[in-house]
Amino acid sequence: MDDRNTNYPPPRKGRGAPSNAVSQRFNLQDREVDGDWLDERDMIGDDPSKLKTTVTTEFPKSIINYNKSPDLPFDRSINAYRGCEHGCIYCYARPTHAYHDLSPGLDFESKLFAKPNAAELLRQTLAKPNYQPANLAIGTNTDPYQPIEKRFRITRQILEVMLETLHPVVITTKSNRVVDDIDLLVRLAVQQLTAVTISVTTLDAGTARLLEPRAPSPPRRLEAVRKLSEAGIYVHVNIAPVVPGITDHEIEAIVAAAADCGAKSTSFIPMRLPHEVAPLFEEWLENHYPDRRSKVMSIVRQMRGGKRNDAEFHSRMRGQGPWAELIRTRLAIASRKAGLNRTKINLRTDLFRRPPIAGSQMDLF
Repeated sequence: MDDRNTNYPPPRKGRGAPSNAVSQRFNLQDREVDGDWLDERDMIGDDPSKLKTTVTTEFPKSIINYNKSPDLPFDRSINAYRGCEHGCIYCYARPTHAYHDLSPGLDFESKLFAKPNAAELLRQTLAKPNYQPANLAIGTNTDPYQPIEKRFRITRQILEVMLETLHPVVITTKSNRVVDDIDLLVRLAVQQLTAVTISVTTLDAGTARLLEPRAPSPPRRLEAVRKLSEAGIYVHVNIAPVVPGITDHEIEAIVAAAADCGAKSTSFIPMRLPHEVAPLFEEWLENHYPDRRSKVMSIVRQMRGGKRNDAEFHSRMRGQGPWAELIRTRLAIASRKAGLNRTKINLRTDLFRRPPIAGSQMDLF
């Protein structure tokens, strides 16, 4: 039976999401393009396929997010940006844009927000007498080294605060731009204060271009693994996500490549499709892999308890059923053969020193 849906929108060159539908979780009104404007589009030379990225600065009052999830190896995180230009179609963070009356689709990857005061807010938080240090995660909801970091340098400013206070920090990124901050990372690593996770989804440039249209290519990410490792920085490679029927056959090859570049450990996360990500991903499948759509979604449901997504603690990051267990076994065997996962790094918290705040009584001493 052919379950293809010919009503899916066509793909946009250089973008991950095919559409820009507004979330229906918050009873927001759908956006419709005015028909008269469409009639005049050719006349005025406005091509909607040329979607430009915009960046809005915002100034939040707090910057550290805390969690109590049993699935995460950290209880606090910081995000310098909202939205991500990498445009990864599977990104579980896409639904966060819906909270701001924006689409988890194209808006998420083209209407970005930067937080220029993030580093100063962080300093103020760390200076509080009751603050207790623990691993701070960077890159949980948006890539800290997406293209706009070159302009704003907010991630670098955060790392400077980490070095000033000798605070442990863990970075997750898909970008080789992390090497731009290798001078700071080396100084942190020498004191056992940092580790970097590089996400590698596929080694195939063509597949990566479809899945992650504006993220650096797999070879560039692996070269970043090599440079960081050679500089003495602990590097972990996360195969995240594993997309069944599209990238799962590459697990062994990715592990071998990671080991060859000096990574110390590996892990995987099965693809998650929360809220609006599920229909966006199915649109993407119809555009790029229509012949695999049914198979891919069938395996997704098998790993997610019969649903497109599983939000339950303990299983959401691991998956369930035979498929998830098979991937877990394959990764374990490949990692063992490659000599990975033999060492773990425990970042130090005992070196932490509270930063002085201008105007405080400590300035008198």
